[in-house]
Amino acid sequence: MEPKVSIIMGSTSDLEVMDKAAKLLDEFEIPFEMNALSAHRTPDEVEKFAKTAKDRGIQVIIAGAGMAAHLPGVIAAMTPLPVIGVPIKASLEGLDSILAILQMPPGIPVATVALNGAQNAGILAVQMMATGNKELMKKLIQYKEDLKQKIVNANKDLSEIKYKFKTN
Repeated sequence: MEPKVSIIMGSTSDLEVMDKAAKLLDEFEIPFEMNALSAHRTPDEVEKFAKTAKDRGIQVIIAGAGMAAHLPGVIAAMTPLPVIGVPIKASLEGLDSILAILQMPPGIPVATVALNGAQNAGILAVQMMATGNKELMKKLIQYKEDLKQKIVNANKDLSEIKYKFKTN
């Protein structure tokens, strides 16, 4: 089984956040790889990874980083593949990582999800891949329908809760 998505994090301390993307890809049965690479501590390895990802069959890269958070942008600068950045709350309430990932120069886009939003990064990767894969699109549509049904069911449950002044 060859990976189609690569989950990259600045260090293993980011695993608690990035685990959500891995679980989502597992749910969709999409093969992925997961590695720690640092734009600052292992720049040569980051360059090798970014320049070889396409030829290794990777279709989408999910890159999470905190603090200075240059990893997603550095990868995006060296690959033609779509890169999804996950800002990780590590310092300054995560504002530094949000801005470092979000504010990319023209020509070097990084799709950026919410702070610690690795699950949405996984969903976005699936959506990108599903545009050319009918079976994956069916799974994605069902996933979204299941999300909708959870809210419908939640409202049914809420209707059972009684308060003295509750009107519904």
